[in-house]
Amino acid sequence: MKPGTIKKESIDFIKLVVKNNDRDWFNAHKDKYLQAHENIIAFADALLIEMNKHDKIETPSGKKALYRIYRDIRFSKDKTPYSDHWSGSFKRATKKLRGGYYFHIAPGNSYIVGGFWGPEPADMQRIRQDIDMCYKEWKKMFADKTLVKTFGKMRGEQISSSPRGYSKDHPAIDLLRYKQFLFKKEFTDKEVCSPDFVNKVNDGYKKMRPFLNFMSEVLTTDANGVSII
Repeated sequence: MKPGTIKKESIDFIKLVVKNNDRDWFNAHKDKYLQAHENIIAFADALLIEMNKHDKIETPSGKKALYRIYRDIRFSKDKTPYSDHWSGSFKRATKKLRGGYYFHIAPGNSYIVGGFWGPEPADMQRIRQDIDMCYKEWKKMFADKTLVKTFGKMRGEQISSSPRGYSKDHPAIDLLRYKQFLFKKEFTDKEVCSPDFVNKVNDGYKKMRPFLNFMSEVLTTDANGVSII
């Protein structure tokens, strides 16, 4: 088996967790969890190696990229103790490279996402300022053939009305309403367990790069294009 390949057993373990989401069952099958967990770590390690060939990633290892399967249920109405998926994220390195990458592995619901989940108020202000001034460049970027073919339309939460200070008739009001800026690509279970899944995910992340670099440029320069980092 090619290093980094996700085993069918790792997907099947999540199916079992969904059906038996309690501590007694989990503890009785801890050995299966550990085997599956190591497999997902190996996948993340292999992916990290490929990503660092075309980007600079701050996340030091596949293990550090993974989110825990143990859920924090203190403030949740859902008291099931374990997640119904494997997931992890990678952070780009240095203050000049913004944005991040996320992967989500679950039976019938596997995907990757990249972009900006929750821009800080100052970043959000700078983004909207740039959209206001340069919306034709933004629309041109989002119309990129590779971006559209790979991910379709940009996703993310939006406000219902126009942002404060911007007219509802603004020619880029559709972009100004976004609070998140994300691109998502989905995969079948068969693709997830294929030997080239690492390469497919890496290729997806790589095709997000023009968008991430565009946003990084916006967030690290002022309205005159002068570096603020």
